[in-house]
Amino acid sequence: MAITEISAQELKRRLDAGDAPRILDVREPWEYAIVALPGSTLIPLAQLPRRLQELSRDEPVVAMCKSGGRSRRAAELLQSAGFQNVANLTGGINSWIQDVDPDLPNY
Repeated sequence: MAITEISAQELKRRLDAGDAPRILDVREPWEYAIVALPGSTLIPLAQLPRRLQELSRDEPVVAMCKSGGRSRRAAELLQSAGFQNVANLTGGINSWIQDVDPDLPNY
């Protein structure tokens, strides 16, 4: 099954409209400490298989990382675990910084 992609602009529109998915940040804690989206949930990709119970299969999830690779793997893992409403943030936090909030720190 194909992974749905969502742009930073579309995620921002959804957040602004009150249609907030769970934002799952699969970067490492040191990356999250530099810059993170408000309200996001940090579960590093390597820990995700054993921490799936922290997420609800009933809520929409947008996986994100720095540029979109790790989060795509996370979205694939979630789909294979039975999560139905999963998307990957195309371009990750880099796209968010570039297209939504250029004042955030980049690394």
